[in-house]
Amino acid sequence: MSARTGPVGVIGAGAVGQTVAALLVAAGWCEEVLIASGSDRSAAALVTDLQEMAQIVGSRVRAQTAHPADMRDCAAVVVAPRAKFTNTATADVRMAGLEANAPLIAALARSLTGYEGTAVVVTNPVDPLTWLFARASGAARVYGVGSATDTARYRLALAAELAVPVESVAGHVIGEHGDAAVLCTSTTRIDGHHVRVPVRAVRAELSARPRRINAGIGRGRCGPAGAVLHALTHSLGLVDGPVELSIDHQGAQLGLPVHFTAGHPAVRLPRLDPAERRLLAAADHKIHLACKTISHHLEGAR
Repeated sequence: MSARTGPVGVIGAGAVGQTVAALLVAAGWCEEVLIASGSDRSAAALVTDLQEMAQIVGSRVRAQTAHPADMRDCAAVVVAPRAKFTNTATADVRMAGLEANAPLIAALARSLTGYEGTAVVVTNPVDPLTWLFARASGAARVYGVGSATDTARYRLALAAELAVPVESVAGHVIGEHGDAAVLCTSTTRIDGHHVRVPVRAVRAELSARPRRINAGIGRGRCGPAGAVLHALTHSLGLVDGPVELSIDHQGAQLGLPVHFTAGHPAVRLPRLDPAERRLLAAADHKIHLACKTISHHLEGAR
């Protein structure tokens, strides 16, 4: 990839933030990676680590610490902080962080009021928090990752269940990044051909994959970080093509396939059967209620 962009800010030096920053340094297409964290010590430590990586692999990408408010001139900002809280939920696990993470995301958004670049939100629950960041900052290009990892898991699970190469699977997971995710089974194809999706087995694997990751390494990092990099390369105009992202579409905040051409997004909702349309409406309602719950954090914004 020969094209280069301006700096990319990474807010949050946890598992995903670290991995995103390392991928950016290795990829080499941005001029600089700016790191912000709730702890100055962790931000400085990550920058030190990234500088050593850049020197070893011969990357021209510079790394340095910055405050979120100093990221206004960045081409993109990755929003990946996580408030300190204990998640004891056994169902709707991602939504459990809503109240804890909302004030953090709202405060960061206010520090970037009027931001004109691309913002990619990672923090869960990603759909309502993407909505909150967009409203509190006034930024126009705000996307959330979540449906991208859901779609990757869906394709992997289906490929394993049917014993076919994952590259032959075309299909989407849309709606909420959570329990209300919608499997678009009616338009799923294997090598262009319609397939009967073993929904129960696939859903079981979709639930098992994040639990397996969390049990073994604490939390997912590589998958979400890959989704962030995919969103950045497309939204910054470095690559054309589709990405599943949480986006404000016709007044609803939903994970949907978004096709980018030279950085310009166009939602391309797959054709849904009646059952899928009902499920998408239910996901929309759930996200809408979550947004309403945290809307008080918009008071005083802008």
